[in-house]
Amino acid sequence: RSAWRRTAPSGSSPVDWSRDLPTWPLSHLSSRIDCPPHLWHVQQAGEGETLLLLHGAGATTHTWRDMLEQFAETRHVVALDLPGQGFTRSGTAQRLGLQEMTEDIANLCASQGWRPAALVGHSAGAALAFNLADRIAAGGGAPPRVVGINSALGRFEGMASWLFPLFAKVLALNPLTSVAFTLGGPQPHRARRLIESTGSSLSQEGLSYYTRLLGDRAHVDGTLQMMARWNIDRLARRLNAIHSQSLLLAGANDKAVAPKVSAAARDALPNAELVMLDGLGHLAHEEDPETVRRWCQTNLD
Repeated sequence: RSAWRRTAPSGSSPVDWSRDLPTWPLSHLSSRIDCPPHLWHVQQAGEGETLLLLHGAGATTHTWRDMLEQFAETRHVVALDLPGQGFTRSGTAQRLGLQEMTEDIANLCASQGWRPAALVGHSAGAALAFNLADRIAAGGGAPPRVVGINSALGRFEGMASWLFPLFAKVLALNPLTSVAFTLGGPQPHRARRLIESTGSSLSQEGLSYYTRLLGDRAHVDGTLQMMARWNIDRLARRLNAIHSQSLLLAGANDKAVAPKVSAAARDALPNAELVMLDGLGHLAHEEDPETVRRWCQTNLD
């Protein structure tokens, strides 16, 4: 048996491929790829140079539902669920940190012959994109272009610099945390409060996907395990060595990752531009996908 089968949380009820995928956004584009140590859920569309889409912590490929097929009109687009989240089954929690996820995504790309010419990441997915940028060579050996949406590229400040990571570790190491969090199943009011706390406002459809995810024990556990192992320090120290043509999009209303984080990253990256998105929060690409997609195109074309 593949390694991912041996490490599912005991008693968990993960998002189920046969039960839940048919009603998930763009499920007709979905496939599974067994590339150890994970069993990946991937969505693909289009032809041409490859664009890789990387969601943030706690999301899935659904976050790109209003952009993926539009991108695919002119390129080959790949979106994936991060290990332990959504429909991707993690082989081991030890591979859920930034460096390990970066290596495993790079290995997945190599196994499939994907050579992304561009990477678009949201929040923690943007950190993964920048960490991948000098590890994945596009055609001709050039570094891929990168778009970061509300990029989680900064350290926590003050007490949060040690309190939040410690809190995340305590939660992730407690096997009852995900059980308690998901007790009672999907709860729309919980999803709405969480999304609104990030400065975003989503449609009922958008909220319904997060409601389902927040009621899923395995997804919540995978997200907590990722948070517990996340360390941005190494990437932050080498931003000035990442020479990809980069675009940083920052929602002016983002309450999860302050816009000043993107401004600081713009100053550190050698070839970066910053665009502020007025009226949008942390999930800017779900609030106004057309505006965000148009800005992405300026860096991808």
